Amino acid sequence: MAGTRLYFDVWPRVVPADTKSSITIRSFFGDLEEAGEYEIKCIPMEGGPVQTEKVTAFHGTLQVSFHFAGEGEHTLLVEEEGQRRRFTFSVYSLGKDLFIRRPFKGDMHMHSRHSDGKEAPAYVAGACRRIGLDFMAVTDHGLYHPSLEAQAAYAEVEHDLRIFPGEEVHPPENPIHIINFGGRFSINDLFRYEPDRYREEVETLMQDLGEMPAGVDRYQYASSVWCFQKIREAGGLGIFCHPYWVWGNRYYINAALTEKLLDDVPFDALELIGGYHLFEAESNMLQVAHYNEARAAGKQIPIVGVSDAHGCESGSLFGWYYTIVFAPDLELSSLIGSIKELYSVAVEALPGDEPPEQQARVYGPYRLVKYARYLLREVFPLHDELCAGEGRLMLQYAAAAGLDGEAAAASTAAAALTACKGQTDRFWAKIFGSE
Repeated sequence: MAGTRLYFDVWPRVVPADTKSSITIRSFFGDLEEAGEYEIKCIPMEGGPVQTEKVTAFHGTLQVSFHFAGEGEHTLLVEEEGQRRRFTFSVYSLGKDLFIRRPFKGDMHMHSRHSDGKEAPAYVAGACRRIGLDFMAVTDHGLYHPSLEAQAAYAEVEHDLRIFPGEEVHPPENPIHIINFGGRFSINDLFRYEPDRYREEVETLMQDLGEMPAGVDRYQYASSVWCFQKIREAGGLGIFCHPYWVWGNRYYINAALTEKLLDDVPFDALELIGGYHLFEAESNMLQVAHYNEARAAGKQIPIVGVSDAHGCESGSLFGWYYTIVFAPDLELSSLIGSIKELYSVAVEALPGDEPPEQQARVYGPYRLVKYARYLLREVFPLHDELCAGEGRLMLQYAAAAGLDGEAAAASTAAAALTACKGQTDRFWAKIFGSE
């Protein structure tokens, strides 16, 4: 229903389930006849009675109330009496636990020029906002400080992107790749500056392990568990990365070790949809298949989607994969807690001929996938337009702030960013009818 987004404003678009809510439909370009009579039908996607109301347009606006039974999407079919014109809109009703949460888009696995990426951390952050992300972290290989550089680049200016610390953790003599998202300190630095302590603590873990399945290296498993424990101590989220990445004609991680980790779930979240190129799509398929089997067996596995991008302007990976977290707010503790409580989905938005909101694939719990698909189709395109302007201003600011003689340009961008501050919060307040 992309056309109606251009010609009409509808709010709220998300309402509490099993309650009566008032919906406002406003025409931007005179599509509603002044004092015209309109019949509006509320058609529940999940099935059930169709409700009908007749209303009159005033000042280009219709107001109608319906009881939105159950959780799901409802189509509002608007027909002008005596005319053949009709318009359709959609509203989504949510259970209480989900209605109190907001959908936030983020990427927790990306690289800058400090490892094998192409751009400065400040550029990566600004580019993330430009494509509609609400939170992100630079996670360079073995390096924590680039993520702090991204934070510092925008520390003196107002903006709504949450930039968190992070790193990609590479334990010694262990093929496992792990993301430390949001941790207060570097795990890689513990290997680097306290190697004896690391070895001693891993040895202790190894002694406490029971019998290992065939093919599982005892040290590698204990080392991985140690990393996840340290990330939690740092207040971060430990993400098990790309288990079916192919390198050197085999899976980079031994299949038996992957099986053991997915069986025990010592990590905080699984990188369900990872940053694979198009020719590597099979790896994501296998991760999803393994996850589905584990869930069917009763496992509770938190998930994320990430781009693992090594460049924002390379034309691949960046923006193709990300996470939607349904959280009360954008605080780190809320995001991590919500992911652990299974309130997240992984999104795969590969390039193609159709608009991204139409072709994006969503993975995770069925209930959240349905809701996320509605948001991607009906709501996120509006959200992303707001973010795009802010992201461009962030990039202008960072570029000017780093150059001599560009203080005026930096100040102009900073003032424009200040004017944008809070616009996405206000957007969600309107979408949820809480403004």
